[in-house]
Amino acid sequence: MGMDGLSSSVVIALAAVLWLAYLLPTWFKRREYLSTERNAVRLQQTLRIMAETAEVPDQVRVESSARSAAVQEKIMQREMQRTRAIQKAQDAAAARAAARQLAESRPAIAADVARSSQSSRRLRRSRLVSTLALIAALVGVVVGVAQLAAGTGWVLLAGSVVVAVGAVVLLAQLAAVSRARAQLAQGLERSAPVASPLRDMFPQQQALAAGGEWTPVPVPKPLYLSRPEAPAAPRVTFADAAARLARPAASTVTPDAVPDHAAELRDAAARSEQALRDAQQQTTRIAPAPAVEVPAETSRFARMGIIDDAELAPVALDEALRRRRAV
Repeated sequence: MGMDGLSSSVVIALAAVLWLAYLLPTWFKRREYLSTERNAVRLQQTLRIMAETAEVPDQVRVESSARSAAVQEKIMQREMQRTRAIQKAQDAAAARAAARQLAESRPAIAADVARSSQSSRRLRRSRLVSTLALIAALVGVVVGVAQLAAGTGWVLLAGSVVVAVGAVVLLAQLAAVSRARAQLAQGLERSAPVASPLRDMFPQQQALAAGGEWTPVPVPKPLYLSRPEAPAAPRVTFADAAARLARPAASTVTPDAVPDHAAELRDAAARSEQALRDAQQQTTRIAPAPAVEVPAETSRFARMGIIDDAELAPVALDEALRRRRAV
């Protein structure tokens, strides 16, 4: 029993020693690694703070300013080139528009301008160079043929032939371009708008202005003046009316009798007045309406305290409840 207990305790002690021997180095290494990492982080933070707070050296500042200046100069040159290209394009477009407008309005002037334009000068320069090259090639061909007879100079002859062929082809192309421009100019001259002669649209006004006098033009009369007027109604007085009324009676009277119009008028007035009086006397008198007696207003306090038999009548409760429910 003693040996068993001793052996087990020894095994446990050996396991503990081995575990400590493995654990302690690992633990120390881990601690050292963490401390080193922490120190590195602190050092980086310190360096960053020092770099932010420290002044930039003059050399670094000068170098950065020179680099930025070079970059800005490149950007400026690029923008200037772009601006010049845009300006050239705009000028070319404006020149084409002006040439087109001039060709439509003044074909002769447009032809002169086309002859003296930059493209025409370039065309003439190219034709001159091609002609000189052709002449030089012909001279080279002659010299090459002469040397070829002596047994040398075939290289000069071949080069001269190639140059001559190229010059001839170029001259043919330039001639085609010149013919196309000439045809275009002739077409513009033919299709030029013919100016229509001016015609005076107001000769009368100019004649009046030149003469200094004005003759009125007769104006037709209005329609209401040209229509026939209706005859005006004659004005008849009271005496004329009385005379016309008495004229038939006078025709039966002898010429010796003279009618008295004033007496007749007085008799007629007397008769009408008498008829009016008779009508007034014949009207019946309207009797006045009898006065209606208005009953005196009874006071609302006159029957206070008086109990009638009608108030003591029995009340129908069922009917009252039925009306109440119906409501």
